[in-house]
Amino acid sequence: MPVPRRVKDFIDISEYTSLDDLIRYLKTIRDNLPPDHQAELKIRGDDVFGRRLTISYFREQTPDEVELESKYSANDKAESANIEQLRRKLDDIPYQLKESNKA
Repeated sequence: MPVPRRVKDFIDISEYTSLDDLIRYLKTIRDNLPPDHQAELKIRGDDVFGRRLTISYFREQTPDEVELESKYSANDKAESANIEQLRRKLDDIPYQLKESNKA
């Protein structure tokens, strides 16, 4: 049985937010986070591009994300098998060292 995969998601808050709006926004985010979210709040950016508050948290994958991942992971397994088969064939080829040209 496959283990469900969790995704790290991000929410950015602009530096141009009033304090009351920020508090209301943070409460709304906190109340809607999934269980076992492990949320973190960081200040990101710099003086040139501006600063922002970034909230990162973990969530379960959506059904669409699971479908896409399973589609691509199946291709990865097939490609890995083909690469392994090619490696075995190359290992069976005898290799002979040529004598270097003597000057």
